[in-house]
Amino acid sequence: MKLPRRQFLHLAAGAAALPATARLAWAQTYPVRPVHIVVGFGAGTGLDIYARLIGQWLSDRLGQSFVVDNRPGAGTNTATESVVNAPPDGYTLLMASTAAFTNAALYGNLRFNFIRDIAPVASLTRSAFVMIVNPSFPAQTVPAFIVYAKANPGQINMASGGTGTVTHVAGELFKAMAGVDMLHVPYRTDGAAITDLIAGRVQVYFIALAGAAEFIKAGKVRALGVTTAERSPAFPEIPTVGDFVPGYEASLRNGMGAPKATPADVIAKLNKEINAGLVDPKLKAQFADLGSLTMPLTTAEYGKIIVEETEKWGKVIRAANIKVE
Repeated sequence: MKLPRRQFLHLAAGAAALPATARLAWAQTYPVRPVHIVVGFGAGTGLDIYARLIGQWLSDRLGQSFVVDNRPGAGTNTATESVVNAPPDGYTLLMASTAAFTNAALYGNLRFNFIRDIAPVASLTRSAFVMIVNPSFPAQTVPAFIVYAKANPGQINMASGGTGTVTHVAGELFKAMAGVDMLHVPYRTDGAAITDLIAGRVQVYFIALAGAAEFIKAGKVRALGVTTAERSPAFPEIPTVGDFVPGYEASLRNGMGAPKATPADVIAKLNKEINAGLVDPKLKAQFADLGSLTMPLTTAEYGKIIVEETEKWGKVIRAANIKVE
């Protein structure tokens, strides 16, 4: 039977609209079951705490549980690979840290490409490292430290939380930009590194500000500079390293990603709800207590940061010839 032209066009238009309607309905009802947030560090670590804070916010807003799934190992690569291979349906998300940006240059045999295989969902926080020394160290400022280091090449021990970690590459960036030669001393944990710095066995350490805050307040270490472009609201009296080494900047950035083919409508919904949390005074204060500033961004803006940070740290790692075993 031949349909009248007007009826045919009406039915054709309706059929064409079905996929868009189905996607919209999916986004409106998402999530209909628990969502897993995969974290590449163990329970109780900073990234784990951030995941639980934003997960609780999303649970309250969206009416489904957001469950933290800790999968430590291989410098967060175990967690990332599990998300890359997960169904792209919005029910498996990744907490991404600065480690995701450094791993591309550190590991030559990755079975994924972070930029290609992970879709940016939302930026969460940005926080500073702080350059600390033992209080007995002769230099009390960054310029004095540089003068001392140049006068004593290779004699300063620079601690890190492990080869290739963000604490290591932040220090390597300083070495390159300040033109100083220091001996890298890797530790298995940040706690062991700061213990040896307090004991005087190492002289300088670029550590996450949140991890050093209590030691700074107690006078057990001296803070020479924070590594972000601006001073920390928590320690406004501490200058930035960039005040004395123009262009120096190193930040810990945390955000959320998803498998690449995750529906755009679902990603947009998550981005909207996460950004609402990042400006909520209560949640914002909780992140501030952990030494982090919330950074609400669009998915495109967060994606741009991922590319820029990956390129930046890749250059540092290759120039310093950093290898992980």
